[in-house]
Amino acid sequence: MIERKFHIMTFGCQMNVSDSDWLKRTLASRGFTECEKPEDASIFIVNTCSVREKPEQKVYSLLGRINVMTKGREDIIVAVGGCVAQQVGRGFFKRFKQVRLVFGTDGLSSAPQALDRLVDDPSLRMSLLDFSEEYPDRDGNWDDAEAPVSSFVNIMTGCDNFCAYCIVPYTRGRQKSRPTQAIIDECKDLLSRGTCEITLLGQNVNSFGQDSHGDGTSFTELLYKIAELDGLKRLRFVTSHPKDIADEVIEAFGKLDVLCPRLHLPVQSGSDAILKKMGRKYDIPAYTRIVEKLKAVRPDIQLTTDMIIGFPGETEEDFLETMRIAKFADYAQSFSFNYSDRPGTRAEMLPDKIEKKVMQDRLTRYQAWQTDNTERILQSMVGKKLDILFEGVSRRPGTEGVSWQGRDVYGQLVIVTLPEGEDVTGKILPVTVTKATRHSLIAEKAGDTW
Repeated sequence: MIERKFHIMTFGCQMNVSDSDWLKRTLASRGFTECEKPEDASIFIVNTCSVREKPEQKVYSLLGRINVMTKGREDIIVAVGGCVAQQVGRGFFKRFKQVRLVFGTDGLSSAPQALDRLVDDPSLRMSLLDFSEEYPDRDGNWDDAEAPVSSFVNIMTGCDNFCAYCIVPYTRGRQKSRPTQAIIDECKDLLSRGTCEITLLGQNVNSFGQDSHGDGTSFTELLYKIAELDGLKRLRFVTSHPKDIADEVIEAFGKLDVLCPRLHLPVQSGSDAILKKMGRKYDIPAYTRIVEKLKAVRPDIQLTTDMIIGFPGETEEDFLETMRIAKFADYAQSFSFNYSDRPGTRAEMLPDKIEKKVMQDRLTRYQAWQTDNTERILQSMVGKKLDILFEGVSRRPGTEGVSWQGRDVYGQLVIVTLPEGEDVTGKILPVTVTKATRHSLIAEKAGDTW
């Protein structure tokens, strides 16, 4: 008899984090119990990412460790979901005997029912790999379960851009916008159950509604509709493609009080020649104008980015142009990686691959600049008063009292020690920053009372 105890391990982007959160809540509503320690579980769910090579290799390594940890046990179900599952498919069944469920990105919505069947039938193996014709909406009825202070809401799935290096259109399918009313209803439900901050998710949120599944609502209109909802204190969105960001979205940063002044705007490279090879459909002058407009409407805005170092054909001058755009945009944070071939992409076939040693040297130089710039930005916060949305008690021990964690409008982690018995979950309260570390800000109450 297989116990209905599960443990989820998540790789990759915020969409995968959101998918895993949905799966946890849905399984709990069906009588499954989540285990913090993997050794206590009978059902192992691995939500995978194939955007880069390392996360994919980590999946194979993890499945091997699960096999060793559970050796000799017959009461085991291993489920593999996400982008690598979509890519490898039923091949997991041949390589790992314990894998009994493989579900792709659209198959996630049927995974809870599939796990129900697998618990009841130990001989069964299932694959859910077909792409849906419509947005694969999911059951969001979790009774009266309390929602997190900060919640993700998917507004679309898939991508139509087909950048030369990217496997997402093949693993998550073509773009499908979610119906506007379904998004609004989910936001209302989350707000009614305690959520204060909502982050809208999509591979390219700016193109929401522009596919054949759209219902006539633009992304800008969606922002304004959600911003009006009762109980919403902060609103964010990820990820933006520079080619699709409308002036109306930029203007919203100056008009909507709940819209946080931090934007992830992936540039990928500072070289027009490389951007053309990547198929990004914008150039650096266009990107520069977007940055200038954003800073004009919201001078305190912080920008973050994705950066691919060592794309095929990249010269030293191309790399120096990447450094120039980074310094111009003044990125508060970068997700920067060396280029790696992804099977089936156009870039895999390109000539002039960069030597690993050269790539690593450039990446080290870029990341050294970013580390220094991030530290400079964090240090500039010391002595300032910030409004913090408190998420809950921190794992970091407090010196005299309880250590709480929250985030400022930029999404930066802030740690505050408060007296025993004081509960500030879900509240936005002023603090004064006393210290900056590499990963967080340390603060104290601003004034004697709140």
